[in-house]
Amino acid sequence: MSRPLDICLIASSRFPVREPFMGGLEAHTHALAEELLRRGHRVSLFAAPGSDPALGVRELPLSSYTMSAAGRADVGYTSESWMEEHHAYLGLMLALARGDHGRFDVIHNNSLHHLPVAMSGVVATPVVTTLHTPPLSWLESAVRFAAPGSRFVAVSRCMSRAWAEVTDTVVIHNGVDTDFWHAGNGGGGAVWSGRLVPEKAPHEALDAAARAGMPIALSGPVHDQSYYEKEIAPRLGDRACYVGHLDRRDLRRLVAAASVAVVTPQWEEPFGLVAAEAMSCGTPVAAYDRGALNEIVDDASGVLVAAGDVDALASAMVEAQDRDRDAVRRRVCRQFSRARMVDDYEVVYQSMARLVDAA
Repeated sequence: MSRPLDICLIASSRFPVREPFMGGLEAHTHALAEELLRRGHRVSLFAAPGSDPALGVRELPLSSYTMSAAGRADVGYTSESWMEEHHAYLGLMLALARGDHGRFDVIHNNSLHHLPVAMSGVVATPVVTTLHTPPLSWLESAVRFAAPGSRFVAVSRCMSRAWAEVTDTVVIHNGVDTDFWHAGNGGGGAVWSGRLVPEKAPHEALDAAARAGMPIALSGPVHDQSYYEKEIAPRLGDRACYVGHLDRRDLRRLVAAASVAVVTPQWEEPFGLVAAEAMSCGTPVAAYDRGALNEIVDDASGVLVAAGDVDALASAMVEAQDRDRDAVRRRVCRQFSRARMVDDYEVVYQSMARLVDAA
């Protein structure tokens, strides 16, 4: 590391960066900020109010917005939640352009919003954006107007290929804290963790567990109550339970005690953080082969099957539990650790900071 940097880290304005994390994006932001601070960098975080005070970061204020009665009366008005996010990011980027929050060496846009990209040309500081999803129309449009010095990071080779027609990217795989997600003994049933939504398909994990004759526990926030009531609740019973939205420590205990972790994406999974967390505990993975999961899970650490094939997934769960847990953990420690991830981001930050120093 050449010198400590002043980093503006832009996260979600909707969800605070604190446990229990609403999703992988918030977990990724927390891990990144925590490790950057540990290495002596100065981090200012823009996120929803109530983010983890233990991070010790400087929180940038979020501009609030209340739509006027006249605005709500407009027959073509957008939703208030969309406008609240738009207002928050617009206020932040204009404040950064004015220098209200001081000088930064680099701005890291770790959100899914398009404005930090589209407005990168109005700030003097170079902007790097992590692409956590396949191309979304508004984000793709913004990328085409990004400042010439902007950089883009894809969280997997899969995402890099998806964005190839739009922009060049450098691949930095997400990383997990392998000291926190330490080795466990396994031996229990199966585990599924993540947001309980149709695109994550936990109901198929329940069906596969039933066919494999294995007990299973589900953990995560219920984002779609009607989906939960229709597809999840009827499948619960003595050998299938929903344990709630756990904090990291309770989730770690659950995952480390499991014999296999099940991952069932219905879309091209951009990375697959839950798979890496499980493998860090030594817990092998049975998953659908979608998106970047084949970049994380190899033959020594789990079994991948065709998406939507519940019978094959059931067989994979039985087979995967016999993988050597030490070998499973070694793969994550070598390739998907938080330290390796931040090493790679530091290289990008330092290259961009040199542009500022030379200006």
